[in-house]
Amino acid sequence: MEASSEQQKKSENSSSSSSSKLLLYSYWQSSCSWRVRFALSLKGLPYEYKPVNITKGEQFSPDFKRLNPLHFVPVLVDGDIVVSDSYAILLYLEDKYPQRPLLPADPRLKALNLQAASIINSNIQPLHMVSLLKHLEEKVGPEESLSFAQLNIEKGLLALEMLLKDFASRYATGDEVYMADVFLAPQIVVSTTRFNINMSKFPTLSRLYESYKILPELEASSPERQPDAVH
Repeated sequence: MEASSEQQKKSENSSSSSSSKLLLYSYWQSSCSWRVRFALSLKGLPYEYKPVNITKGEQFSPDFKRLNPLHFVPVLVDGDIVVSDSYAILLYLEDKYPQRPLLPADPRLKALNLQAASIINSNIQPLHMVSLLKHLEEKVGPEESLSFAQLNIEKGLLALEMLLKDFASRYATGDEVYMADVFLAPQIVVSTTRFNINMSKFPTLSRLYESYKILPELEASSPERQPDAVH
């Protein structure tokens, strides 16, 4: 009875919260923001897009600092709840809005999804952040900065290739799009377009990306489709 009551309560909370639109503070070229947009699209959750131009320093404004003292996008506002960091946001969405799950029920596959997301969130993306690479360019020059980013991206992609090769099907951990895919798809785009990574070194990831490219939710959430995009 307790479990049933808890599920009913969560469902009621989800329904009442979904009636008020979510706010997403985002920057069109941010791969972290793209993950969240992709997840929101998959879950069918409407949201209001709040652009934050990080190239103009808008993330350092007093208003944004109150949302995230670390000055990073994305930030999700759901009523009186403020969540920053894309990984935390996706876990929050998964708990609060359980429709169209991004984590499978199977414990092994769930662990794989969390591991893949963590590798990208903790070991790949932070090492090619614009602020870090700009700092490195000033210290060692643009070529060394690019080499640093490429080395760390390839190291992370190799780890993902090894992690997923025995489990991947149409998508990273089977025939449904889950959290690993939500993190992988934007990362692969950034790796190839901004950092010239040769994806032929990673056959499993390359095959997965072919499946991602035809997902309407990925296209709808892509950087070029955002209201603050600069073409």
